Amino acid sequence: MRLKINKSAGLEEVVRGCRKQNPRAQTELFNRFSGRFTGICRRYVGSVDQAEDIMISGFMKIFDKIHQYKGEGSFEAWMTRIVVNESLSYIRRNKNMWLNVSIESADREPDYDMADSHLDSEQALSMIDDLPVGYRTVFNLFVMEGYSHKEIGKLLQITEGASKSQLSRAKAQLKSKILAFEEKMKKRNHGKK
Repeated sequence: MRLKINKSAGLEEVVRGCRKQNPRAQTELFNRFSGRFTGICRRYVGSVDQAEDIMISGFMKIFDKIHQYKGEGSFEAWMTRIVVNESLSYIRRNKNMWLNVSIESADREPDYDMADSHLDSEQALSMIDDLPVGYRTVFNLFVMEGYSHKEIGKLLQITEGASKSQLSRAKAQLKSKILAFEEKMKKRNHGKK
């Protein structure tokens, strides 16, 4: 019997095909999730090329370990965990994760409504990209992926307190960047009057 995979194939059928190492099923799974997983990897590393390499490596692990998925919980969440772990492994292998960067103090709160109405997703991603690797990693795990500080500590082999500290510093730097963006927008708007 030959498995035929098409756009309307259910995820369960695709997973069954991947367990049998069916190339069409693997291609279908890749096509369905590669964009999303590249976006996840992109939040952890500085370039699209690196993110794509990590995503492909993540898929290789997914295909290799698919028999470990027992059908408990979301398959997509299971795959996402592999991709996030692959991103973290890349950072450990290639970056100095815990750069010490002083916190820039800001004496006022940004006008988040102004930033929200003028700041697009590419600019926000750029601000996050500019964070030191350790700050960015903890920020992504906590804010974007929803991990607890305890889970982050285990994943990164740091203390829960170090995770909280990295997040606090990431938020302080982002706050400073938003304030600078706000000032730039005010100057731009003032020049138009």
